[in-house]
Amino acid sequence: MADRVLVDRTDRVATITVNRPEKNNAMDVPTRKALRDAFEEVAHDDSRAVVLRGAGDGAFIAGGDIDSFAEFDHMDALEYVTEYAQGLYNYVADLPKPTVAAVDGPALGGGTELALACDIRLASEDALFGLPEVTLGVIPAGGGTQRLVQAVGVGMAKELVLTGRTVKPGEADDIGLVNHVYERNAFEDAVDTMADRLTSQAPVAQRLAKEAMNRGLDQEAGLDLERLAGAFVFETDDAAEGIDAFLENRDAEFTGR
Repeated sequence: MADRVLVDRTDRVATITVNRPEKNNAMDVPTRKALRDAFEEVAHDDSRAVVLRGAGDGAFIAGGDIDSFAEFDHMDALEYVTEYAQGLYNYVADLPKPTVAAVDGPALGGGTELALACDIRLASEDALFGLPEVTLGVIPAGGGTQRLVQAVGVGMAKELVLTGRTVKPGEADDIGLVNHVYERNAFEDAVDTMADRLTSQAPVAQRLAKEAMNRGLDQEAGLDLERLAGAFVFETDDAAEGIDAFLENRDAEFTGR
């Protein structure tokens, strides 16, 4: 089996690539563990900026591996959210180096949450964003309810989370979900240019500035509530119905129980 996560280094830039193109880079638990290991590795190397990518032609990260959700109870979900969703994304958000999400394909669910945990989000015209968890009867519990509000404002964040609808690159740019959108043939150069700009600045100043901005957001209480709610919701009939409907490729019929 190929490595689930790849790490490459060039000119003081570390590139981390989720490498499951056959699954649209969906993140099961082994992939999430490998991703955490990769970020821990680059946190302590000589790189000055980190670029996050997905393997394959026009793919970013499709989200969590929903097949595994069908067997969760609330304790399984609490462990998953704490260790492999929110725990992973919080580590990325607090990395002491600038991070760039290079999104050139679907970034759904955990993919959007992981992009939101990065400092800068660059999108190609092939990108797609969304937190569709509500359509499964669950909630975005990897920081999505908190970081999306910070990125796009509370009104738009509520619309996107409560409807589960997806967002194309133009709208993502308009609402502040991404920093910039580029045409397909300009995207790679734009990612390289941003990484070069980041590596040319003073690392200590960058680290301290990033920490100061992150602390100013004061989202700890919201993340705690999100984590617990994200686990509890797996005990509902609606979660079971939503996940089964997704796996069976049919419309869910929610009962509010």
